[in-house]
Amino acid sequence: MGMTTPVRCHRGGTMQERPLGWARNPLTEFDQLLSEMSGLIESTVGGAAPAVAWTPLADVTESDDAFYIEIDLPGVKNKDIDVEVNGQELVVTGEIKEKERKGGLRRGARRTGAFEYRLRLPGEVDTEKINGQMSDGVLTITVPKAEVAKPRHVEISEKSESTESSG
Repeated sequence: MGMTTPVRCHRGGTMQERPLGWARNPLTEFDQLLSEMSGLIESTVGGAAPAVAWTPLADVTESDDAFYIEIDLPGVKNKDIDVEVNGQELVVTGEIKEKERKGGLRRGARRTGAFEYRLRLPGEVDTEKINGQMSDGVLTITVPKAEVAKPRHVEISEKSESTESSG
């Protein structure tokens, strides 16, 4: 049993030879790394590459005969939006133009640049009749369901001969 010596026995300071970085809080280092990375990405990209398109916020609701996709696009002009259906995928792309500002921007939190929103459509929709409407900074895309998918109301007729009375 003399072969395995517990680490505690080495009092020669071998435990202190860990990399110093760990002495600090690893989380703050992680944060630092992240902010450095995002800074790096912003500086290399220059903010105008479609590769880093952001995704706008959207709600998808459903009625009996259609799906409605409401996408928040404040300040975006109709001509700057492109909606296309690619097979079962709805793709909304476009760009929010940077405003010309007088004076320096103290704090920028609003998204500008290219955006992209993708949604996988359910099978039974009528892609021919999809339309979009912009109002008050919200783009509403109406995706009608195909006739197949619409719920049908089945009439239940009463049988006239009620001979049996189960009572």
